[in-house]
Amino acid sequence: MSAPFGRFFLPGPTEVLPEILAAQAKPMIGHRGPETERLLERVAAPLSAVFRTRQPVMIAAASATGFMEAAIRNGVRAKVLSLVGGAFAQRFADIATACGREVEILKVEQGRTVEAGQVRDRLKASGADAVTVCHSESATGALAPVAEIAEAVREVDDVLLLVDGVTSVAGSPVEVDAWGLDFVVSGSQKALALPPGLAFGVASPRMLERAKTLRGRGLYFDLAVYDEQIRKHQTPYTPAVSLLYALDAQLARIQQEGGIEARWARHDGMRRRVERWADEQGDALGVTFLPVEGRRSWTVSCLRLLREGQAGGALAKALAQRGYTIAPGYGKLKDTTFRIGHMGDHTVAELEVLLGQLTEVLRG
Repeated sequence: MSAPFGRFFLPGPTEVLPEILAAQAKPMIGHRGPETERLLERVAAPLSAVFRTRQPVMIAAASATGFMEAAIRNGVRAKVLSLVGGAFAQRFADIATACGREVEILKVEQGRTVEAGQVRDRLKASGADAVTVCHSESATGALAPVAEIAEAVREVDDVLLLVDGVTSVAGSPVEVDAWGLDFVVSGSQKALALPPGLAFGVASPRMLERAKTLRGRGLYFDLAVYDEQIRKHQTPYTPAVSLLYALDAQLARIQQEGGIEARWARHDGMRRRVERWADEQGDALGVTFLPVEGRRSWTVSCLRLLREGQAGGALAKALAQRGYTIAPGYGKLKDTTFRIGHMGDHTVAELEVLLGQLTEVLRG
């Protein structure tokens, strides 16, 4: 509990600064009263700036998975084409199946990304009325070319693009309006560096229009209601007031840092530092990136272990004994990879120390 900040590098939850944690200790206020409305009004513009949108950002007391289900229930009429290159993209497809939609999967090897040309080749023939994609796949560290995929999707009439931006929003460029994304979901515990418990969503006007025509979109995640309420600086259901205090404080910090572009640049610097480390030390240490160059997440690096006897779990345990936290691989990649979550309020300097520790452990 007393460990200094800068040693916790999971791909989520992300380490939270003491001053952001402390912001939650403010007294409770009535969640239907003017104080909460003023709080939601205060975070509205800076939160929209994070998502690069003129649309209001919906806020729910939920995990991001909740708004992923909302995306399906409010955005898919009958069939969805799910782009899958890892476990969390597969989760989007699984949610669609659980919601009774027909699902067609366009799958690539873990660590790879579906490319826009593949979407063009498949989409018209699929008959899908929506596409799901995971922008930053934290299971593999791969970053999908969402801007290019969005162009391909827009070439087909009346097809929506639903984006899992959980580990990309606030850590790498996400241009909701400029790229023409129809729904983007994120969570508080990733690059925004807040405690878990808040889901964020941005819906395009055509997503909202479709939602109003769909039956069975549920009660808690009816996006038409969320949109109506957030425009009045309210939420449909009880908000997590303490987390909103933390969000308010963190959005102020983002402005102090120089805005969302400066935050993106810091994350890009951390990604590039891991790339240099892997280029310089990889052969000697027996590690290499899982995703190819140009398709690597800015917020989480996933590296393969090449030597016999190496394992992601054992490496994570060895780092833990030194007071540092990283993650082993996820799912089928558990033993063959490890992951560094360099997102939120971490710095290149803090990452430098971690990489030094990693080098020592891998050298044995």
